Amino acid sequence: MNMKMPCLHLTKIGMIGLLAAGLSAISAGQTVEMHVPAALVAGGQASIPTTGSGKATFYLLGPGVSRKSEVNLGDEIRLESQETQNAGAYQAILCADNCQSATFYVSAAEPSGLYFLVHPSRVPVGQSDAVSGVAIPFDQFRNLILSPATVQFQLTAGTAPLLSRPVKTQAGIAWFRTTSGRSAGALQVVASLGSVVARRVVQQVASDPCNLKIEGQRTKTGITVETEPVRDCSGNPVPDGTIVTFTATEQGGKSTVDAPIKQGIARAQISGQGAALVSVASGVVMGKELHIGAQIESRPGGQP
Repeated sequence: MNMKMPCLHLTKIGMIGLLAAGLSAISAGQTVEMHVPAALVAGGQASIPTTGSGKATFYLLGPGVSRKSEVNLGDEIRLESQETQNAGAYQAILCADNCQSATFYVSAAEPSGLYFLVHPSRVPVGQSDAVSGVAIPFDQFRNLILSPATVQFQLTAGTAPLLSRPVKTQAGIAWFRTTSGRSAGALQVVASLGSVVARRVVQQVASDPCNLKIEGQRTKTGITVETEPVRDCSGNPVPDGTIVTFTATEQGGKSTVDAPIKQGIARAQISGQGAALVSVASGVVMGKELHIGAQIESRPGGQP
């Protein structure tokens, strides 16, 4: 009997140790919880409540941010504004004896700027679908605003309104395409979203020459020919420097001269003595033809 007592004593000690270990395991296995914000706007502050007791490690992973900090369970975890400036998905992880994770989303803040692109910077008048623009709204942290928003586009030539159109963004983008105006000059293009306004200017220039008309006369050396003031079909003066081509067709062949418009008129001197048919063109535009008679030769004594 005496020999069995030590064994019984050791067995009791083992059971007590096993029980203590079991209680410790139960205590270590406490459930910790946290409650992330349901919705958060970029740059906003928030608190994440936690449950449990003791120390834990908190991780925050998101666009442009990575944080690790020691926290006390049962307290709130503070999210500062600089940690939530980038819109997108964030993951919060809380680790004690076990880890809990949750995902929350940060949306863009209110519009504070518009990226506004207009094409082209220079356009002929009266061109169908020649002017286009794209507006992209961003918040103060340069987050693209994906929620639908209405951008107002307005185009004005001088005092004449050409376009006023509200366009709802799709995937953060609003755009338009329209015909250029009828008058040469500055075309004001404005995109607005609430109090945010962006402005651009498109230079409208005369289109191709229209109704080219010429006049000419014989000289001692050939034919002098010039256009009437060159305008497009809307009456806008065609810019100086535009090339006009004069062609004189005689029985013996053709003579061609290219002349730039200067102060609205193109002039040329064409050689030739016989009767000629003079034509004029600029680009793909042909003008009216002009018949010039042959040069009359003088006879001895000054008589024709």
